[in-house]
Amino acid sequence: MLDALEVLILKRRISGLIVLIVLVVLGFFANIVLGLSPIKLPVIFDAMTAFDGSREHLIVHSVRIPRALIAAMVGCSLALAGGIMQALTRNSLAGPEIFGVNYGAALAAVIASFLLGTSSLSLFAWSSFIGAGVAGAAVFLIGSLGHDRLSSFKLVLAGATMNLLLASLTQGILILHQQSLDTMRFWLAGSLTGRDLDLFWQVAPYMLIGLVFTILMSKSINVLSLGEDVAQGLGQRVLLTKTLLIGIIMLLTGSAVAIAGPIGFIGLTVPHIARFLVGADYRWLLPYSALLGALLLLLSDVGARFVLPGREIPVGVVTAFLGAPFLIYLVQRKGGAA
Repeated sequence: MLDALEVLILKRRISGLIVLIVLVVLGFFANIVLGLSPIKLPVIFDAMTAFDGSREHLIVHSVRIPRALIAAMVGCSLALAGGIMQALTRNSLAGPEIFGVNYGAALAAVIASFLLGTSSLSLFAWSSFIGAGVAGAAVFLIGSLGHDRLSSFKLVLAGATMNLLLASLTQGILILHQQSLDTMRFWLAGSLTGRDLDLFWQVAPYMLIGLVFTILMSKSINVLSLGEDVAQGLGQRVLLTKTLLIGIIMLLTGSAVAIAGPIGFIGLTVPHIARFLVGADYRWLLPYSALLGALLLLLSDVGARFVLPGREIPVGVVTAFLGAPFLIYLVQRKGGAA
């Protein structure tokens, strides 16, 4: 049975989840209401319940609701991927970018644009999703080579090396092909502009699969975060667990990058905020990360509309502006130790 202190902690954590859910809902509606053309709440509710085809109703249906939904799911996916990465590598500076997934997706999208000469968002989504999977698989295979198979250090080293290689190739193609640079510039910065529900439904199943398996494996992630020796001592099949977690990271990050471009720092910063609120228990840290990631990207997307008067900047610029000082703080405080 739980003692009084455990009951109090449990109540606080559940209350925190409820508060976060409410904040995400408020952030969702703020994302719909606020913009270069503000829309009042009654109009939004009318558009949801009695759509009449008016201009404001069309904006709500075709632009604002899809964008808010995509922001919430992308933020959730990137934050979960970051939390898993930090548990897998036992490194507080780990994030989805370390796996080379972001630049794997970017390189594939750039190659598709270069070869086909098109700016179709569907093409970007599917080519980048495939590129993210190939990059993640390559890091996995490289990290599996040698005697100390699939160690955390080898995963980090393989991911960093792959990231540099793919980034160089991407920049090389963009420099040589001006049309690809013009086409890809906004997408590469990380943007939610122009995304619609049709594009979202194409990648949503992969996000949901990754989300469900993350929650189901939270106990295993908890054990793995204690170290490989401890996990093996507790009877965990470490290699199988790592393989499954890498697959989940590829699903979550690949689908998020496919629809929104390589948005940085969400996967790095959000798990630390969740850890500050609920500690290192991944059964709670991961749900908190999911909600905090959704909330942060929803609010960052709102902020992206007001940084420059009359213009909108890519949301990836806002998350980088918020995340860079946090990264400097982590480096100074922990030096990357878990």
